[in-house]
Amino acid sequence: MDYKATLNLPKTDFPMKADLPKREPERLKQWEQQGIYRRIREVCKDRPLWILHDGPPYANGHIHLGHVLNKILKDFVVKSKTMAGFNAVYVPGWDCHGLPIEHQVDKEMGEKAWALPPLEKRRRCREYALKFVEIQREEFKRLGVFGDWGSAYLTMTPHYQATIVREFGRFVGKGIVYKGKKPVHWCTTCRTALAQAEVEYEDHTSPSIFVKFPLDRVPDSLSPHIEGKQAFALIWTTTPWTLPANLAIALHPEHEYALVEAGEELYLLAKDRVAATMAVAGIKPFTVRAVFPGSALKGYAAHHPWMDRDAPFLLADFVALDEGTGAVHIAPGHGEEDYELGLRSGLSVYNPVDDDGRFLPEVPHFAGMNVWDANPQIIEFLRNAGKLLAAGTVSHTYPHCWRCKNPTLFRSTEQWFISLDKNGLRARALEAVRQVRWIPAWGEERIANMIQFRPDWCISRQRVWGVPIVAFYCRSCRGLLVEERIVGHVASLMAQGDGADLWYAREANELLPAGTQCPQCGGSEFEKERDILDVWFDSGCSHAAVLEDHPELRWPAEMYLEGSDQYRGWFHSSLLEAVGTRAVPPYRTVLSHGFFVDGEGKKMSKSLGNVITAEELMPKYGAEILRLWVASEDYTEDIRVSFEILTRLAEAYRRIRNTCRFLLGNLADFNPREHHVAPPERDELDRWILLRLARLTEKIRTAYDDYQFHTVFHALHNFCAVDLSSLYLDIIKDRLYTSAKHAPGRRAAQATCHDVLVTLTGLMAPILSFTAEEVWGYLPGVQKAESVHLTTFPSVPPEWVDERLGAEWERLLNVRREVAKALELARQRGLIGSGLEARVNLYGEEQLQRFLKQKAGLLATLFIVSQVELTNGPREDMPVTHYAEGLWVGVDRARGTKCERCWVYSERVGEDRDFPTLCERCAPVVRG
Repeated sequence: MDYKATLNLPKTDFPMKADLPKREPERLKQWEQQGIYRRIREVCKDRPLWILHDGPPYANGHIHLGHVLNKILKDFVVKSKTMAGFNAVYVPGWDCHGLPIEHQVDKEMGEKAWALPPLEKRRRCREYALKFVEIQREEFKRLGVFGDWGSAYLTMTPHYQATIVREFGRFVGKGIVYKGKKPVHWCTTCRTALAQAEVEYEDHTSPSIFVKFPLDRVPDSLSPHIEGKQAFALIWTTTPWTLPANLAIALHPEHEYALVEAGEELYLLAKDRVAATMAVAGIKPFTVRAVFPGSALKGYAAHHPWMDRDAPFLLADFVALDEGTGAVHIAPGHGEEDYELGLRSGLSVYNPVDDDGRFLPEVPHFAGMNVWDANPQIIEFLRNAGKLLAAGTVSHTYPHCWRCKNPTLFRSTEQWFISLDKNGLRARALEAVRQVRWIPAWGEERIANMIQFRPDWCISRQRVWGVPIVAFYCRSCRGLLVEERIVGHVASLMAQGDGADLWYAREANELLPAGTQCPQCGGSEFEKERDILDVWFDSGCSHAAVLEDHPELRWPAEMYLEGSDQYRGWFHSSLLEAVGTRAVPPYRTVLSHGFFVDGEGKKMSKSLGNVITAEELMPKYGAEILRLWVASEDYTEDIRVSFEILTRLAEAYRRIRNTCRFLLGNLADFNPREHHVAPPERDELDRWILLRLARLTEKIRTAYDDYQFHTVFHALHNFCAVDLSSLYLDIIKDRLYTSAKHAPGRRAAQATCHDVLVTLTGLMAPILSFTAEEVWGYLPGVQKAESVHLTTFPSVPPEWVDERLGAEWERLLNVRREVAKALELARQRGLIGSGLEARVNLYGEEQLQRFLKQKAGLLATLFIVSQVELTNGPREDMPVTHYAEGLWVGVDRARGTKCERCWVYSERVGEDRDFPTLCERCAPVVRG
């Protein structure tokens, strides 16, 4: 007789093959029809509000893996907070202004772009941004990210633009907005100033030159050493193009300087840099003629190498001795420290370079030349003039424009700034940093240092696609008119419909309140400012335009979550904007993540051929494996990704999925209402796995609370692979398959499987959102919620927690591990095949032996063998023996005959005349 039909084998329609790329879009359609996000809001409406405010990505292309990482992390947070009992509203947004989008439009238009009227260029930029808002919206939704996609915020809407202008007006009202000439990062290709956050530092090879500045005026004490010789101050620079702007040389007041004789020339440089400098120049021999402090040269000067002007010696603490000569070339128009020193010393902020990066006509020998082309020409000129001591190259990091990827210039231009020190903005921002929880904790020091040492905030850009700086110039006296009430008036006009386009569509007098006059001369004719606001000011205002305005949100947000580059970007600008206008930070917690790198930890680049795109991965793995990828790593570090890594994660996913499928298969005839068995009435093994499940639930819920998603993944995977598949489920197969359908032990195992699966489904839902929903649909239940995402995290019933049982089973499992070693040894020696062919003999030290006698009835089931006998001591007649501390294990062939139905060996097989090939357990079940 074939007894297979009498077994309770697993049966489920839940597919073994996930087929994620195909099934996920079908699930998304179901969620769309169901209105899942709205349903979640309805269910959560009376819960405490919890807001993750979305940092807006740029709408300028398809999403990449950085977007995938960021949006999935946010989805983990929002879904886990929802399931933890909060009303976690999530309103996504897009940054639609600025250089990233205008740059793309310029590339498409070519040279014609520069001739486009402002309104036409703005129209094209708006259309471009809207195109990619729609594309990215669908790509984000494809990842399984829940949000209010229909009410997403855009920084280019009239309401948002008007808010930006009002926020600018608030700063104006506080008196900390000013226009001045200062050095800023300048992109000659994009023809605009750049914020710190818009600058990338890339590897670059620059000239490295030592230049001779003839000594002009020196202290009397040095004159005898110089008489009859040519004497020079030596400076070192990697930017020869800045030499036309040189106005001084900086020395450290406390460092020792030397006058070095080499042939017919004398060189002035730091004493500690003499040997290194002479070695670079290949000068031998040389003699130090005099040593003196840098302060001795205060009030004296050298002369520019080829221009008719002095280079006075100035004293500065920033002069270092780790490279160069200890005598620093100062160009106030081309460096931040240079500018500050020049300001203190009364130097002009001289910048002889135009917006295109060409020298002005006033620069002798190099007028009209591009500065990068001029570098070798300047070096050759210095060599021919006898003013070059040595020349070479140096590899270092150098600032590049984040959009066009070209090197930037640091040059002084007329720009608009927000002062960080006037009105105490810097100090208040630093105090606000301490009020915020930073994850990881080092984020606090990082942003504090950036705020502590940053220059004033340059908020102007020389572009068109953005929000204008609302300021006016009197046509009569060129006086500047910028007042909060006027800014507010213009903002109100923008909010009425046309937004910032109004600035370009109307004349100045149409924008000003009626009767406006110049406060300096009384004039009534004005011109508009042409600069626009920094795009980081735009996005930094999102707390005001979104959190304060959206009916379902509130200010401040519980969390901002972005990549670690946003410490100098959105985290930074949002903090300064909110503190400057509201005196407190716009967020309570800031969480930052690293960036994706290849499997070897290298940055992805086309030149290395290691770039992986989201478009490549989605058809192969689906969103669920990408979600698992994000969850599997510690996001505070850079996250590695490769096809090998994703394939391993796909295997881990299959283990989790197959565990769920096995559980579902054994619940086919289980009704939770009719067949429930109270935990105290279940077998010890069932109660033990419930204890393990309780500990898992507590661990995972704590991990969600702490945003430790990698802990969630590893704990979940380990529980499925070890506690369930390798242990509990392996052991209960016999009970589930061979027991009578309604046997109490089988129903107890089913009730436990149901508890396990319901709990696992809830715990995995924020991460494996598609799979959890799929499992939920197959779960047997009478009053089940229509979606797992409308439930809360499972709680732990008190009766699951039995620590005494846990301690006992820890001992039992230690014994099981030793038995497993003995069984494996028996297999290797050919004594047995499967464990059911074995008979195990055990002997333990006194206390352990008493414990084993108490648990004797479940040992064979626990070890998955046919027989277990407790002996009075080690037996020499056992074919295989294994010793462990306090325990002896013997293994022999099982006694009796193999039951054809359950495969357990029994000496009672054949006792039943009707079923002579069945054991004493199976015969009554088959007869029934």
